[in-house]
Amino acid sequence: MTTILHIDSSPRGDRSKSRQLAREFITKWQVLHPEDAITYRDLRESPIPHVTEEWIAADYTLQEARTPEMAHILQFSDALVDEFLAASRCVLSVPMYNFSIPSGFKAYIDYIVRVGRTFAIIDGQFKGLVEGKKILFITARGDEYGTGSRHEGWDVQEPALRFAFQFIGVTDIQFIHANGLDLGNEARQRGLSDARTKIQELVVNW
Repeated sequence: MTTILHIDSSPRGDRSKSRQLAREFITKWQVLHPEDAITYRDLRESPIPHVTEEWIAADYTLQEARTPEMAHILQFSDALVDEFLAASRCVLSVPMYNFSIPSGFKAYIDYIVRVGRTFAIIDGQFKGLVEGKKILFITARGDEYGTGSRHEGWDVQEPALRFAFQFIGVTDIQFIHANGLDLGNEARQRGLSDARTKIQELVVNW
């Protein structure tokens, strides 16, 4: 049995196209793999606080030296890391906001990129500790950002997400982008159709 962590990060609720597409992927996956377990987290309904000075101090204190207060500060982060590590696959829906990601998902990244848990510092070098995990990002974008498009090179979203998760050791990272959703009905339908085609292809080969 495989455990899949499904996270939605759009604040828009059911109107969100990234949520809708991720739900379609998960539904199709469950038809093919009914024995798999799905862990679901909604960052709209359960937002993650941004890190504080106290949180950072606790994180960078060796575990054996942490005070009970520090351990309490990191308790929620530890639970998120445990949840992330327990899943062998992750389906993460992340809309593009201002060419990057919603602040709520950035907070999630901050809570799981943890020294001693998901990465280590060995002889002054960083080493990712997360192995054997597959991640699929499903995104929704208002415009086009691919090669030859008018906004080629403006996409900060995919590089930021790819780097953050590669940093902690994840090597199998894939993206399905729904592009052009704010460029009129024809472009929107084309962007959604292209994304759904890729979902159908990936769900049988992932």
